[in-house]
Amino acid sequence: MKFTLNKFKPIFYILLAFCGYAAEAQLVNIESKRMHTDSIRFVLNSDLLFNYTDNNGEYILQIGSNLTTQFKSKNLKSIYFLLGNVNLIRSKDEDFQNSYFLHARFNQKLSELIRFEAFLQNQNNQKLTISERNLLGVGLRLKILDKNGTLAYFGNSYIYEIESVDDSDQKFYNHRNSSYISLNQSFKKYRLDISGTLYFQPLYDNIGNHRILSQFKAEMPLTKRISFSALYNYSVINFNSALEDNRASNVSFGFTLNL
Repeated sequence: MKFTLNKFKPIFYILLAFCGYAAEAQLVNIESKRMHTDSIRFVLNSDLLFNYTDNNGEYILQIGSNLTTQFKSKNLKSIYFLLGNVNLIRSKDEDFQNSYFLHARFNQKLSELIRFEAFLQNQNNQKLTISERNLLGVGLRLKILDKNGTLAYFGNSYIYEIESVDDSDQKFYNHRNSSYISLNQSFKKYRLDISGTLYFQPLYDNIGNHRILSQFKAEMPLTKRISFSALYNYSVINFNSALEDNRASNVSFGFTLNL
């Protein structure tokens, strides 16, 4: 019996739905990517994946890489943060995924409650309506609650963005507002951590053109070395134009092994 990649495509699409959600979505929850390192001034996390499978001339090439790094000043009041990833899944006939994402952020502590932030971002995904987005943003981040294992933040930023649509060679130059609220609750008795983030990003001159992103996550250690996590993402992108709106949701469960 001859097996071809076409027979495995349905399974392959299902696997793609559960991996790389952040790379697939046009919205990325930067709040969930922040590194909480207390007095540690430098942290670097990275990984690289390469896989090539060939079956009678029909191949699957997969390349993936993630990088997260953070540097703090001597007085710990200034934070420089860099996040990036690349994802490519290619067959002989088509690309199932072809994207990259870069985000650089500066965070300056002004008081115990307020921080100033500035950031740059570039993302490219040839499988989405908006194939490329470049943006520059500045704003404030406020700690609104820190009590009894509960930590809550509110942030508001101005964003200037350039969006490109490859299919029509269109470019959009936008002035956008970004507001978010983030809530983290730690139940020490049950060793359970729950976090949630909600973003709302409308254009200043056209609120009907907006993005909404919500993410909820729960983590619980089962043993000293194994922990369980559950993650739910939901995003809506309304263009309020002839462009097709985008909606996406994702539920995932996982186990982490700590050696």
